[in-house]
Amino acid sequence: MPSFDIASKVDLQTLDNAINTVKKEIENRFDFKNSHVVIELNKKDFIVKLEADSDMKLQQIIDVLISRGMKQGIDANAFDFEKEAYPSGKVVKKEVSVRNGLKQDDAKKIVKLIKDSGIKVQAAIMDNIVRVTGKKIDDLQEVMAKCRAAGLGFPLQFDNMKS
Repeated sequence: MPSFDIASKVDLQTLDNAINTVKKEIENRFDFKNSHVVIELNKKDFIVKLEADSDMKLQQIIDVLISRGMKQGIDANAFDFEKEAYPSGKVVKKEVSVRNGLKQDDAKKIVKLIKDSGIKVQAAIMDNIVRVTGKKIDDLQEVMAKCRAAGLGFPLQFDNMKS
C-alpha cells in the first residue's frame, strides 16, 4: 500500500550555515560598525539568540536571517518570531525558536485537513510525523497538493514515499 510521511524539520547543518552567513554579512555592513551585535545558535534547543543596540537594528538582523535562511533552503515559516524583543540594559534581546518537528496541535490540523478533503486515504500521527497511506499514488499526490495549498503557517516536507 503506497504511503508517505509529512514532517516539519530543519537540517541543523543548513541552519548553522545560514547563521554563520548572517554573522558575516552583519559584520561587514557599514551601518553595524562599532555596534553591539550578538547572533548565537543553540544547537540543542534550536533557538537563535539575537542582541542589538536598537529595535531597528534587531529588525534588520531578522530580515537578513530570513533572506539568508531562504537562500540556504530553510522556509521562512520555520522561524518563530512570536516572542517579543525585550530590553536588557543598553541592548535589545530576542529569542527566535526554529520549528523542528511537528507539534501535536499542528499534526492534528494536518489530519483534519486530510479528512475534510474527502480523499480516500488514512492519516495517522506517529510521534512528530504524520503517515499518510492510500490505495493510489494519485490520491497521495493530491494530499500533498492540498497540504501545500492550505498555508498552515509552518514548513512541511514530504518524506519516505513508498509505493
